[in-house]
Amino acid sequence: MDERVFHELRKLAKDRGWEQFHTPENLAQSIAIEAGELLELFQWGKTPDAERLREEVADVLTYCYFLAMRIDEDPSELILTKLEETVEKYPRDKFYGRHEKYNEL
Repeated sequence: MDERVFHELRKLAKDRGWEQFHTPENLAQSIAIEAGELLELFQWGKTPDAERLREEVADVLTYCYFLAMRIDEDPSELILTKLEETVEKYPRDKFYGRHEKYNEL
């Protein structure tokens, strides 16, 4: 994880006494709530305002980072591990330009 991001997130939570609320369950709920707000920007085929889109993406990422930190995981490592698994499940030659799930092809 970017050390500056890690430092600023820790500082934000600590300076406000929010660490006590950052249980995995609360953070997972917050991710879902913020993801809903992100999705709402596209509701009914709308094209979202670029600034609102950036804000909602940042909110989702912030809670994802907080959750990774809470479970003592590095978000970058989580992503890289998952990418390795995805590359294995979805070989390029078999899935290029396709959207089926790996067990449906």
